[in-house]
Formats: sequence, C-alpha cells, structure tokens
Amino acid sequence: MTVESKVAFHQCDPLGVAWHGRYLEWFELARTELFASVGLEVHEIRGLGHRMYVVDLKLRYMAPLAYADPLAVTAWFGAVAPLIRVNYDIYNSRTQRWSARGTTVLAVTDAAGELLPSTPDAILERLPVR
Repeated sequence: MTVESKVAFHQCDPLGVAWHGRYLEWFELARTELFASVGLEVHEIRGLGHRMYVVDLKLRYMAPLAYADPLAVTAWFGAVAPLIRVNYDIYNSRTQRWSARGTTVLAVTDAAGELLPSTPDAILERLPVR
C-alpha cells in the first residue's frame, strides 16, 4: 500500500527540513491504509473483540525531506504471527532517494486489554502473509 503526500510547511523546522517526528506520522498514514485494505480498520478490529498496540518501532533516516518535497510512503506486512510486523519505505521522488525505512511491531489484545500470545485467527484470516 502506497500513500503519496507532500511535506507541508507546518511539518518543518525553521530551516525548512521535515521534523524527524513527522516520519512516524507518515508511517501511520500508510499503515492505516494498509489495514483498511484488508478489512481491519479500527472499528472492524474492535468488532472482532480485539485491540492492537505498537510495541516496537525502528526507523532509519537516510536522506532528509524538505518543505514541498513529494513523498511516497509504502507499507506492507512483513510478518503476521506471533506479532504483526509492518515494514515501511519513504521515498522522495524529487531527489529520487529513499528518505527513511522502518518497521512497527503490533501486539493484539482482547477487548479488556489482555495481551494475546499470538495473532488470533479472526485477524490472521484477513492478512495476506502467513
């Protein structure tokens, strides 16, 4: 799943460089679309009696993004059990360089917040990678 955007003025520091925390927001945009594409939007996850939480995050910056740079954030499932791992790439089409790469790891809980030892079947059957 790829989401395209452009670095906005409010996402930059005074020097016009994208603030490092914005990369996580761009990850989240792509992850939200990825989960929606397999029928796992927030209301659907809750409807299955579950919640998901990010339990680990890795982000490697490779080349800075600047004001008005076009960016494409791609997210895909790297693993689905026992935890769900989502991989990301952020590409700057103006400079034709990768700006960042990373992963988030999500754990699944029941509706009460009790951590489950593995991704439940109701969620696994919607995920493309086994």
